[in-house]
Amino acid sequence: MTVDDVTPPDITADQIHTVDDSDFHAGHCCLVTGAGSGIGQATALALAANGLTVVASDIDEDGLLETSERAAELDTAGTVQTVTADLTEDDDIERLVEEAAGYGDIKYLANIAGLQHIDAIEAFPMDVYDTIHGVMVRAPLYLSKLCLPHIRDTDDGRGAIGNMASVHGHYVTAEKVGYNVSKFAIRGLTRSIAAEGNGEVRSFSISTGYVATPLVTEQIPDTAESRNLSPQEVVEDVMLGQARTKELMHPVDVANLFVLGFSKLSRHLNGGDLLFDGGMTHTYE
Repeated sequence: MTVDDVTPPDITADQIHTVDDSDFHAGHCCLVTGAGSGIGQATALALAANGLTVVASDIDEDGLLETSERAAELDTAGTVQTVTADLTEDDDIERLVEEAAGYGDIKYLANIAGLQHIDAIEAFPMDVYDTIHGVMVRAPLYLSKLCLPHIRDTDDGRGAIGNMASVHGHYVTAEKVGYNVSKFAIRGLTRSIAAEGNGEVRSFSISTGYVATPLVTEQIPDTAESRNLSPQEVVEDVMLGQARTKELMHPVDVANLFVLGFSKLSRHLNGGDLLFDGGMTHTYE
């Protein structure tokens, strides 16, 4: 795989997995963060294609417009409603959940929004760390806190919260301390929700290797500079070096895992982590 191959591909309808689930209908709402691009956008589209009313949120208003337009192009069975919000602001988080509840019964929450920064621990800026932690740990916790009463108030009191984790929530690589710590923490949040969900509100996390998203493509130059590598070496050695499957996942591949996780097919998935990493973390040479 070359650097030129590391581009977020367009999603087509035939790539989206659909599930026959009686809870996947327009009266039920799923709130998706980070929905302006990458995995969040793909997940919003996949869940809408499965008939849910999706409230797609991001700080990027233009990205949300693109998500809405793509849903129209795909002629999804469910609708995509967009709400711009800054996940570092409590007022925005509270408004987001309130607006989402106006579109349907909140049944599902997908905490996907994320960001990255490359720096050694000694040089890592704490204000950047605070932002990463705020978006990727505190906001998912607060959103879960606010969405749980809505889920419990649905007709059967059942639902699920899915969290975007990573191989970096299993093992770490250098110069990503903010991201690493956040992904370990999100797995702890996942288990905490399961512990308090009484078997009615499930939780799960999804851990992938590198996915062809803007978040990944944008970190290639910084990683190359910090490790004195070429961009091609970053792709081949850093991103895919330990993986047995020598290709990056696509955003729609991860989106389909969220569809699976929210569906009744995953009724026994509670507090668990779906590790789809191409053999990166559990094999070695």
